[in-house]
Amino acid sequence: MQTELSRKLGVEHAVFGFTPFPAVAAAITRAGGFGVLGAVRYAAGDELKRDLDWVQAHTDGLPYGLDVVMPHKKVEGVTEAEVEAMIPEGHRQYVRDLLARHEVPELPEGEKGGWRITGWMESVARTQLDVAFDYPVKLLANALGSPPPDVIERAHGRGIPVAALAGSARHAQRHKEAGIDIVVAQGYEAGGHTGEIASMVLTPEVVRAVDPLPVLAAGGIGSGEQIAAALALGAQGAWLGSVWLTTHEAEMHSRRLTEKLLAAGSGDTVRSRALTGKPARQLRTEWTDAWDDPEGPGTLPMPLQGLLVAEANSRIQHHETEALLGTPVGQIVGSMNSERSVQAVFDDLTRGFERAIDRLDRIAGSA
Repeated sequence: MQTELSRKLGVEHAVFGFTPFPAVAAAITRAGGFGVLGAVRYAAGDELKRDLDWVQAHTDGLPYGLDVVMPHKKVEGVTEAEVEAMIPEGHRQYVRDLLARHEVPELPEGEKGGWRITGWMESVARTQLDVAFDYPVKLLANALGSPPPDVIERAHGRGIPVAALAGSARHAQRHKEAGIDIVVAQGYEAGGHTGEIASMVLTPEVVRAVDPLPVLAAGGIGSGEQIAAALALGAQGAWLGSVWLTTHEAEMHSRRLTEKLLAAGSGDTVRSRALTGKPARQLRTEWTDAWDDPEGPGTLPMPLQGLLVAEANSRIQHHETEALLGTPVGQIVGSMNSERSVQAVFDDLTRGFERAIDRLDRIAGSA
């Protein structure tokens, strides 16, 4: 599964694996792909440094990358306390009532509140970059599109290509104009933040819009046949995220959540603003239903929603509250019905890719 881009980056397979788990990122790289560690959950630079030390020690000198969350427009002088003060009391009470209705206990004394807004603040992302640029990262990706111009310039000064996610050809064209090197065309089917265009339509549109920049196809991809389809549409690789959530190396910290993922069908996800304030595909739960209920107060814009629900999500996950327990995941979850190692996933990807290519060769031969 090689392309011009994969050869340029020095990887065996044109499979780029996004994950919040260091062990998964390292295993993807060792299996011949390109592991990309998501940085949004790292509020402190020393935590990221610890995990990058681990990744560096477990990738055998092979390439890996980092994914950050930065708005294109630079924002300065805003503290977390100032942002938190913007949250209406009615929304806070709605969260308290939801948790009480489902009898979700408080976190144990001394337990951290988990995922916070800090990982989404530009100042924190810049601290993450200060740490990451001390390591031989071979790709910087930004989940919110093009990072600020000075960040692109800083990465290019270190010989690091920059990738940006796009949900439309128009967005992709703006990334190209901003100096991005690789565009990730993320379709509607993907887990996490997505646009409204499906991958089969989006990928060729983006390929045409940013030519000759390389494009990675993302969204609903979890088999070798789908990777072959992405390459047939003009992509130079595939960006996979959800499929790694049920691997042995994933640190889900919740057995029940893993079981829910294994049991879910492709129709059991929903694109909801419940998690961050922006539309993000995730498992459908009574939590997402409550935030999408027209009788409720509605979600707040990013980053207010993420800060509002941060502790609640930590409590739900810690106590594994069945009805509310969920996670960002794409529609490919319907095919994630067994726990496997990252290497086993790659074995299946390569076999499926070979089957697809053989099938196309037979069709071409018969013609």
